[in-house]
Amino acid sequence: MNKILYFSSDYQEGAHPNIIQTLVKTNLESTPGYGLDPYTDSACDRIRKACNCPEAQVELMVGGTQTNATCIDAILRNYEGVVSAKTGHVALHEAGAIEASGHKVLEIEAERGKMNASGLKKYLETYYADENHEHMVKPGMVYISQPTEYGTLYSKKEIEELSDVAHSYSLPLYVDGARLAYALASKENDVTLEDLAKLTDIFYIGGTKCGALFGEAIVIPDKNLVSHFLTTKKQHGGLLAKGRLLGIQFDELFKDKLYLEIGKDAVEYAKLIQDSVESSEKLSLLYRTPTNQCFIIVPNKKIDELRKHVSYGFWEKYDDDNTVIRVATSWATTEESVKELIKVLEEI
Repeated sequence: MNKILYFSSDYQEGAHPNIIQTLVKTNLESTPGYGLDPYTDSACDRIRKACNCPEAQVELMVGGTQTNATCIDAILRNYEGVVSAKTGHVALHEAGAIEASGHKVLEIEAERGKMNASGLKKYLETYYADENHEHMVKPGMVYISQPTEYGTLYSKKEIEELSDVAHSYSLPLYVDGARLAYALASKENDVTLEDLAKLTDIFYIGGTKCGALFGEAIVIPDKNLVSHFLTTKKQHGGLLAKGRLLGIQFDELFKDKLYLEIGKDAVEYAKLIQDSVESSEKLSLLYRTPTNQCFIIVPNKKIDELRKHVSYGFWEKYDDDNTVIRVATSWATTEESVKELIKVLEEI
């Protein structure tokens, strides 16, 4: 095999054809800037309807790190930090973007990417029990992602429990939904957009990894939660002059329930890849995931051969002799490429 199979991430392709076609069709239209155009209005209305939250504030931004940094900075006071699982994206893979905005990421233990309510409660109890806590960074909000950095899912019950603990300490609960389409498409998922709107204080719907060229849609169920959000957005470089480019994309993603369907193939293909690895005598899974990310333990002696055929993501060293790699499917992954990947994995 001469060509490289690209499975290192779920944002390597362009955008869903419906988006491209509409962008081309509307290319020479003149519309107001900064999201004051009719396409953005329509997209926000569709998102409110999908969340069954007609009064929600909906804000569109370009990328995930920018969205996390902006939302967290908008919520927190200057002496507060955000509580996250040690494996959370804001803790591991955002190059200190949260800290760069003046807020500390307060890390707690996680299991397969997930924090649990009892761990969160213990952390908060310990903080307030410390007689010196006024000299410490104050927990100001709670961050989780759905799905997690490890491809796992929070159940509705788990989010309810986290929400109860966070709110008992008057902490907003924030959900990073960079890969939310793959969570919604999973057969193991029982959390809807409507649930997120009821149980959380702010969350975002990922577009960049879920069929858009770029873009994330922030949903704030209580529109009075954050004052002057647009100002904070602009301070973080997130106020796009040609805002309709975001509006058009989310208008298409939420037309005819496309966003709820777009992740289904990716989840099914990830299942096929994991099934194949589980039947292999040479490879094994770190664990099964119900979404679009697969974590495969590969002997170090096989890595160079695999790299000739597959673009994958390094995840972590498993032990001295083995490495965990990540392969990710996407909305645009083809059955043919999955079959080729499985063949490579069987033959290395």
